[in-house]
Amino acid sequence: MKKMVIAAGTGFLGTVLIDFFKESYAEIIVLTRGKSEQKNNIEYVHWNAKSLTGWEMVLENADVLINLAGKSVDCRYTLENKAAILSSRVDSTKALNEAVLKCENPPKHFINSSTATIYRHSEDKQMDEYSGEIGDDFSMNVAKAWEKIFYDVETNKTLKTAVRTSIVLGKKGGAFIPLKRLTQLGFGGKLGNGNQFVSWIHELDFARAIAFIIDKELTGNINLVAPKPERNIDFMKKLRQAVGIPFGIPISKTMLKIGAKIIQTEPELVLKSRNVIPKRLTENGFTFEYHNLEKAFKNLLL
Repeated sequence: MKKMVIAAGTGFLGTVLIDFFKESYAEIIVLTRGKSEQKNNIEYVHWNAKSLTGWEMVLENADVLINLAGKSVDCRYTLENKAAILSSRVDSTKALNEAVLKCENPPKHFINSSTATIYRHSEDKQMDEYSGEIGDDFSMNVAKAWEKIFYDVETNKTLKTAVRTSIVLGKKGGAFIPLKRLTQLGFGGKLGNGNQFVSWIHELDFARAIAFIIDKELTGNINLVAPKPERNIDFMKKLRQAVGIPFGIPISKTMLKIGAKIIQTEPELVLKSRNVIPKRLTENGFTFEYHNLEKAFKNLLL
């Protein structure tokens, strides 16, 4: 009778995890800002993601707690949005830490989201968990604050893991759908100079990696990315080939900045070079079902 609690599990990644784990966990509870309700064997429990109001009782006797809470970074970095991006991550993690400490029988494992964006822009060096270089800008400082609040509280009865995830490619969510549409419209050329690396992971491998972390009781920081980062120019070329579009108009850095302002997002999301590798996963024996883009794209287009 295994029990999983997923905080903020109604979005894309939450759905991926529920679909993957629903057969192996007898009870899955999702903490949501929506109403409390039961849907099949999934229980949805309302929380405000920042204070203890009674929802914390569901953590009792849980085998694993997974926190996915955080405002989307797909927005303009105004002062208001920056504050919300930071607080949504820090407040939810702080509340969950407090909830774990209040449990008589706390979750055995607490897996908290983090981001591969914590590493500096890199076109010269692959970033692993041991020698990866962490930089200093808004996004990286949010990631550092997020991990600090997570680890600052000692939970002696609960293992802790921060998963530094990059782009998750999925059939029904994530970055793949807008990139596919862009390519189908003929704009599937390189973005900016195309030299920036893209770290990515297929949605199935994302869920499989979470299961692996739980099974192996891996703690500390773990990069959730596929083994081979791809330069943007190659990423877009392989996507064009998969979609069957022979050409793609490149989009310059200047045009990206203009376009990002129009659609209310930040060019950093595609211009930063995330050159990240999953050393801790691979050294512990994890094997990727989708280790290259060609296989991943083929599956996602089925």
